[in-house]
Amino acid sequence: MLGFLKNPVVITAKINMNLVALTVMGLISRLWRLSYPRAVVFDEVYYGQFLSLYMKRIFFVDDSGPPFGHMLLALGGYLGGFDGNFLWNRIGAEYSMNVPVWSLRLLPALAGALCVPLAYQILVELQFSHCAALGAALLILLENSLITQSRFMLLESVLIFFILLAVFSYLKFYNLQRHSSFSGSWWVWLLLTGVACSCAVGVKYMGLFTYMLLLAIAGLHFWHMIGDQNLSNVSLMCHFLARGLALIIIPVAMYLSFFYVHLTLLYRSGPHDQIMTSAFQASLEGGLARITQGQPLEVAYGSQITLRNVLGKPMQCWLHSHTNTYPIRYENGRGSSHQQQVTCYPFKDVNNWWIVKDPGMQQLVVSNPPRPVRHGHIVQLVHGITTRYLNTHDVAAPLSPHSQEVSCYIDYNISMPAQNLWRVEIVNRESDTDVWKTILSEVRFVHVNTSAVLKAIIFHFQLSGASLPEWGYRQLEVVGEKLSKGYHQSMVWNVEEHRYGKSQEQKEREVELHSPTQMDISKNLSFMAKFTELQWKILTLKNEDTEHKYSSSALDWITMDTNIAYWLHPTSGAQIHLLGNVVTWASADVAALVYMCLSLWYLIRRRRKIYDIPEDAWQLWVSAGGICVGGWAVNYLPFFLMEKTLFLYHYLPALTFQILLIPIVLQHLSDHLCRSLLLKSMFSALIVAWFSSVYLVYCTFSPVTYGEPSLSVTELKDLRWKDSWNILIRKQ
Repeated sequence: MLGFLKNPVVITAKINMNLVALTVMGLISRLWRLSYPRAVVFDEVYYGQFLSLYMKRIFFVDDSGPPFGHMLLALGGYLGGFDGNFLWNRIGAEYSMNVPVWSLRLLPALAGALCVPLAYQILVELQFSHCAALGAALLILLENSLITQSRFMLLESVLIFFILLAVFSYLKFYNLQRHSSFSGSWWVWLLLTGVACSCAVGVKYMGLFTYMLLLAIAGLHFWHMIGDQNLSNVSLMCHFLARGLALIIIPVAMYLSFFYVHLTLLYRSGPHDQIMTSAFQASLEGGLARITQGQPLEVAYGSQITLRNVLGKPMQCWLHSHTNTYPIRYENGRGSSHQQQVTCYPFKDVNNWWIVKDPGMQQLVVSNPPRPVRHGHIVQLVHGITTRYLNTHDVAAPLSPHSQEVSCYIDYNISMPAQNLWRVEIVNRESDTDVWKTILSEVRFVHVNTSAVLKAIIFHFQLSGASLPEWGYRQLEVVGEKLSKGYHQSMVWNVEEHRYGKSQEQKEREVELHSPTQMDISKNLSFMAKFTELQWKILTLKNEDTEHKYSSSALDWITMDTNIAYWLHPTSGAQIHLLGNVVTWASADVAALVYMCLSLWYLIRRRRKIYDIPEDAWQLWVSAGGICVGGWAVNYLPFFLMEKTLFLYHYLPALTFQILLIPIVLQHLSDHLCRSLLLKSMFSALIVAWFSSVYLVYCTFSPVTYGEPSLSVTELKDLRWKDSWNILIRKQ
């Protein structure tokens, strides 16, 4: 029974020493003196602000992309014990002792280091030689720009890692497809493909380009499977469902999970709250939640409310009035009604309070029991301080002459009767009998007499900065807009602050401090509602793109006509630049050009039934191009359509795919165009000389890649190989 113990337990393992050596070299190149410089380097000043907010659990919105990349950086801060207390306000600022610099930069550096063995594995899975795979890995290892970008608290190296991991996993899965479908390893690599794709998209939306490429390749491969008569319909359906689960459903679920963790961690109110809806703000601890805690949920006749415009950008504002009137005549000579001004005011103020009044009754207090206002009900809005009624009429607005003026009505005993009836329309209602709710309901106010809709003119301010003149205290204009002119978010309002009025007397009403039954608004906002709102804000929120000293165009990237100065030592000539290996960049461009020209030549010849290379070599050539040239194209060409400030580092994912193409083209030329032994020997010698130049350029630019040693003025001038490069030289 215990006979198996007579023999020793032996475990054998195959270790690819190429892979081990490449991994070690990648780690050394990226981790060496990682804490240097101990100062804020370029975009660390940007990502660091969000890192500190994560450490303090304060909510923020970053319009550059999803939160997963920020969470990874925050993980480094958490592991290093960072408390978030550092002022990220200046590039070059020295880090205080509480900032764990090595820990914050560790994950991007590890991601950059692992790109080296991944490059090797990708070429092996593409069925190229180990020599070609080794060449690809060494080119990634010695690429100065990739080293620089991975040694700091930046996200490009993390993005490239997940992109390469997704490509490698899919190739591994595809190669297993031929002989072991639905095996354990087959499922692992297929699922890992989906996970890596979702992580790439979660770091930056640029990851979506490679995700779409892999979906297209997977779709093409499945299309070929449909033509395989050896596969049954049931088997095809299983393959289809497996791919749908791994490449679509799981990535979507993971993408949602990134936001779920993000919103769970960031539960405190912060500086970015104002661009979110009142309901979202009320779900955060502190801020608006302090004010809204305990408010009544249902708006009733007699309710005292503040009305916030839903648009919320470029600034939040509330419906507001004050005792001042519109001037009798405007600067352009047009006349006004001389009624009391109504504006949208971007600050909380006592003049933002309004009372919801039943037109058929005179009382301005809530009855017992309260009578809730429902969708379609007619109301009057009474300004709390001046007790004048919200009104609009056929008089041109001050800044928008094609819209109606909105005012609080003053009876001047002239032929201008009050028109102060408004119909409440709940935009996000579930039924036509819905009750108007605090924070949750988004409502339109439609003027009964003219059918005009109450609208804040925020987008004019957004485009031109136009606001009311001095007589309107530079506040934002409110108008009555015809619905026929189209729907806009600036026509929608929600109740933010709310209390049930109890005092009929005006003086008592002004000082009323009623505390109603507790009502927690935050419990009414689901995760999906918060996710949808946050996702929409990320996609639509646009910061003003200003010209940056180191911004560039996509055309500058191919020939590396630009660079970025990341850091400059305050006293010496030590500095760090985002500069690539010139030989590698030029070789990548040549390789792409050679690939496209050779492919066109082969296609024309094959059309004429002339086959220059064997069919298996042709299939290998096409599949490699689909990955490498396709990866370069999808990660580069979209930038020509983007209206945003661009930098050289945006090109690095595309460059990585282009670098992988270099050894592929070299092996193809050696195998199929160098027919004689002499030609092969000469070609090999040229490759050795070329690779030596790659290493020489890497060493030459290492001082501005790692920031040390410090270079003299002469040495710095010698590094300016192009006039367009901005190498920083101190004045003597």
